[in-house]
Amino acid sequence: MSSTTRRAPHRHTPDLQMLPAATHSYLSRSAASLREAVIAPDVPTRYACAHVAALQAAAALLAARAHPTPARRRQKNAWILLAEVAPEFIEWATFFAAGAGKRAAAEAGLSRSVSEREADDLVRDADRFLAVVESSLGLVPHVSEASQRGSAQAGWAERNGVA
Repeated sequence: MSSTTRRAPHRHTPDLQMLPAATHSYLSRSAASLREAVIAPDVPTRYACAHVAALQAAAALLAARAHPTPARRRQKNAWILLAEVAPEFIEWATFFAAGAGKRAAAEAGLSRSVSEREADDLVRDADRFLAVVESSLGLVPHVSEASQRGSAQAGWAERNGVA
């Protein structure tokens, strides 16, 4: 456990009235970043937006569960804090932390930094992560951006006679 944060109980079920405004703000920004990822015209932007969406979802959970302590210590990134504050999310934290370098390369405009498959997979993973975070906070999960994209593409194909 970090000296800068205090771990909430593992089965933390917050009172919805007590969730900080920052939690709701981060969740909203995460959903917006996912929408941006879904419509992004290029692969690096899609990957970067999806990774940022996951980071914002992690920030929402941290805003709800982390409690600063007065001791001033070395700062940690959100994925390390997430693993400390919400140990049930350690696999998610490890997964998204591993993609930070690719996100930085994608944001730098390196077009070959990620493949189209990696970007699409990350959009789906970030979308699922946001839903898991929302559920853990006692909220109704958002409507999946990835499924909306698939439904929209299927509807377009059907309307235009494309198999």
